Amino acid sequence: MLAGVSSDYYTRLEQGRERNPSASVLDAIGRALRLAPDGREHLYRLAGLNPRLGPDTGYEQVHPALRELLDAFPSSAAYVLGPDFDVLATNAVAAALLSPFAGHTNMVRILFGHPDARTVFVDWPEVTTKTVRALRLQAGRFPADPRIDGLVEEMLMAHPAFRSLWEDQSVGELTRAFKVFVHPEAGRVELTYQTFDVHDAPGQQLLVGTPAPGSRSAEALTYLASMHTG
Repeated sequence: MLAGVSSDYYTRLEQGRERNPSASVLDAIGRALRLAPDGREHLYRLAGLNPRLGPDTGYEQVHPALRELLDAFPSSAAYVLGPDFDVLATNAVAAALLSPFAGHTNMVRILFGHPDARTVFVDWPEVTTKTVRALRLQAGRFPADPRIDGLVEEMLMAHPAFRSLWEDQSVGELTRAFKVFVHPEAGRVELTYQTFDVHDAPGQQLLVGTPAPGSRSAEALTYLASMHTG
């Protein structure tokens, strides 16, 4: 009843006599059984379908434990990206590092639309290429997601550079990367970034940018954080 399917159909599913359930039926059964993301993913794979998992509780809700984890990197820039690359949460260092874009929360819109993006991101061509490839990967993981689709449509119409990268069709994860920022207050900041998937919130990613210990970049981050939290 909770899944909106007949008892006969559900019995045939359990007994293996119905072998072609639709994705919508699996979604309904997963909700009825209150399956966690891992359980929902396993349910899809048992049915021979690729998971189409989205956030359980909305784009903007970050798990409290994850918010606490952000503060476990006091000398690194740590932040959480949503499926459409909205910045959902930051620690103090990341907030200070991204302060040139205050009032803007979506990294794709910042990279292609903010007037200071090409100055702050020294390796702008490489950063934008990797970002667009990762966004295309997200679009494949969450088909018909209104926020991702709306963002892509907006960027295709407004930014030829985005359109060129999107039409390349390439995909890729946001993996380990070296990034260089030129911050208007702190100057050049060099960070090594590592990206982690958030298991309890499909589509969300934790990014942590770490400077070399004792480097000028480490001093710059400390300075920035003190300036923006004092």
